Amino acid sequence: MANTVIVTGASSGIGLEVARRLLKDGSNVVLGGRDEDKLASVVAELGDESRTLAVAGDIADPETARRLVAGAVASFGSVDVLVNNAGIFGSSPFADVSPEELERFVAVNLRGTWQVTQEVVRRLHEQGTGGSIVNIGTVLTQHAVTGFQAAAPLVTKGAIQALTLSLAAELADAKIRVNMVAPGVVRTPLHPADGVDGLAGLALLNRVGESTEVADAVAWLAGAEFVTGHVLNVDGGFVTGRR
Repeated sequence: MANTVIVTGASSGIGLEVARRLLKDGSNVVLGGRDEDKLASVVAELGDESRTLAVAGDIADPETARRLVAGAVASFGSVDVLVNNAGIFGSSPFADVSPEELERFVAVNLRGTWQVTQEVVRRLHEQGTGGSIVNIGTVLTQHAVTGFQAAAPLVTKGAIQALTLSLAAELADAKIRVNMVAPGVVRTPLHPADGVDGLAGLALLNRVGESTEVADAVAWLAGAEFVTGHVLNVDGGFVTGRR
């Protein structure tokens, strides 16, 4: 029986490429996103409605997590893999971040990831067959950049890295593996299309990454049965050194 994968934030960028890759690999894919029309377009683009399901909703709403898992089980019979990709990012000086702005990052990036993971873990415990969780983080929690002031989103991404390691230990006896992919600068809608290549020099490989390369890493971790608690940097050497 094919694996069933939930991918949050699947309507564009890294999430879309992860969904495309896992569908190509034979999985059933449940696509999460905020915009129902965009998700419908993605389902049509992927071209296999029998193995895809779109579930629209705000990831910060606990009901969205419940609907993602319920939809996966109703349509495909199980949940086997979760890819926590949904998130928001933005740059503001630390002293200027309002309580409301901080709370939005916490609600989407941290609480949203927590809620979906919790619902999936409950289901995996019921199934008793193990599973795989891959979180999407960022290398900026490991190596900061003076010109990019983003303490608010980065503190939530750092929390997801801590959650990854903690759950890898807690869930190991249930054969649930938990890992994280930490991208560097990647060509996605988060970056202006006409400026992202100007950041190539941040990486030892002197180029920006592609969403397909992050999707390759996610697909590998999703199926790597002797890997848990690992943070896989997909960053062209950004953390390793400087040119």
